[in-house]
Amino acid sequence: MADAGLPKAAPVRVAGRAPAAKPPVRRIAVFRALQLGDMLCAVPALRALRNAWPHAEITLIGLGDGGDFRRRFSRYIDDWMRFPGLDAFPEQRADEAALPAFYEHARARRFDLALQMHGSGQLSNGVVRRLGARQWIGFMPAGGIPEEGARVAWPDELPEPLRYLKLVEALGVPADDPALELPLTGDDYAESRALCREHRLAPARTVLVHPGARLRSRRWPVERFGAVAAALANEGWQVAVTGTRDEADIVRTTIAASGIDAVDLCSRTSLGGLAALAAQCRLVVCNDTGMSHVCAAVGAPSVVVASGSDVRRWAPLDADRHNVLWKAVPCRPCAYEDCPIGHPCALGVEVDQVLAAARRRLGEEGA
Repeated sequence: MADAGLPKAAPVRVAGRAPAAKPPVRRIAVFRALQLGDMLCAVPALRALRNAWPHAEITLIGLGDGGDFRRRFSRYIDDWMRFPGLDAFPEQRADEAALPAFYEHARARRFDLALQMHGSGQLSNGVVRRLGARQWIGFMPAGGIPEEGARVAWPDELPEPLRYLKLVEALGVPADDPALELPLTGDDYAESRALCREHRLAPARTVLVHPGARLRSRRWPVERFGAVAAALANEGWQVAVTGTRDEADIVRTTIAASGIDAVDLCSRTSLGGLAALAAQCRLVVCNDTGMSHVCAAVGAPSVVVASGSDVRRWAPLDADRHNVLWKAVPCRPCAYEDCPIGHPCALGVEVDQVLAAARRRLGEEGA
């Protein structure tokens, strides 16, 4: 089947001749240089692109070498380019000296289409424009200067997955499936089963507590996570606390605050193993961070405490499966690493609220 051309491209008319055929789209670039959880929110748009152009080569421009994300989504992504970073982008240490070579390599790829999926476009449109694609598309930020590729007004009111579906839709491509996904393998489930055997966890009776978050401003107090863990354990649930290697202190402090013999799974799981474990356990209690998106992607019921984040943008779409608790304060959303005013958004969510949501969710899932 021949590759489709750009749905919105206008035919070229020459006097006395039939309209020229639309040039085919063979090479597509997508720019989204964000962390794993944020990358998952772009998967619906990547899926829509693949469905529209099944034979095109799709290159994702992101952080590092793509690693696990690249391997798991090989159905949608054919290649990966490492973005060296900009000082204005906080996701990684910038290597701006490498930018000229990066742009030269991108232009040599001769992309037919490039999509800007890295925010409103205030900073990122310039990156995509310089890729040298035959056509590029991105958002026009509020108050921004109109330009040829920035044809979609930034939909600030929409959740993150719907924003990028709207961008793809502007190309004339069907984009109506917002479901997140995270493909899991047999090895992932085998890792999960091995952990359960080692620690004598019964998934149907297990609650995972994930107290970490990359930004300190996004962390609900560990003492409160500990109180939730203790209460659920006293009601007969098994509790396991998860986290990355960098979150070891957070996990230890949470377990100490709980005063129970919680299972410490910090840095004991791969991404896939953790996702498989979450999918099999009864509930996950976490911050509004990558773990929340993993739960949404694998259908794991969750209670999410959102501290400082834009709930409208980042909350899971399926409110029947995921409870998001947050306190409305004038300063949210914020981008601070540390809250300078005492963290009212986090302290405004009480232990009793989280416990009530957890008990309700556990009761529903057990019905």
